[in-house]
Amino acid sequence: MFTGIVEETGEVSSFEQTERGRRLAVVGDVAIVDLSVGDSLAVDGCCLTVCLLEGATVWFDLLEETIACTNFGSLQAGRRVNLERSLAANGRLGGHFLSGHVDETGEVTVFEKRGDNYFLEVKASPSSAKYLAPKGSVAINGVSLTVCEVNGSVFSVWLIPHTLETTNLGQLEAGRTVNLEFDLLAKYVESLLAMERKE
Repeated sequence: MFTGIVEETGEVSSFEQTERGRRLAVVGDVAIVDLSVGDSLAVDGCCLTVCLLEGATVWFDLLEETIACTNFGSLQAGRRVNLERSLAANGRLGGHFLSGHVDETGEVTVFEKRGDNYFLEVKASPSSAKYLAPKGSVAINGVSLTVCEVNGSVFSVWLIPHTLETTNLGQLEAGRTVNLEFDLLAKYVESLLAMERKE
């Protein structure tokens, strides 16, 4: 489990095809402290398993399904990615519960400064509109955010300077693809209601 409170941005050092499949290497600092092989690390909101550690570099083996469901297909060396270690049992829950299982990708339609803050609008798939609600929670590239407006499958959030400084959201622009994870409780409610309708 994660909270959507990004610890740092790491840098992709390589993303290549190997005989084991696609392998991603990321250089970090704070978020790799105390990591071990087999641990989970959220990379742009996607829960990945550490398969190798060497100094400040951590490696992950990626499934084709992971690449298909995320924006990882466009990753290149030098790209900044949000990093978050899994939630410790004695940690504070500053954001909201995230599984690190990206639901889909969305497209940035507006990203602009308005006053002292930034306005971000994202278009999700039509089937995901049911998970969006004003004042509800959503994760964009693994960052826990509060939805401010919803218009069908298009939703918007406001970003404070701190978020722009500590995550990779400040590098967004219209047309960029982002990873989306919708509220876990909303998905469980949907599943329960679907089961009740079948009975």
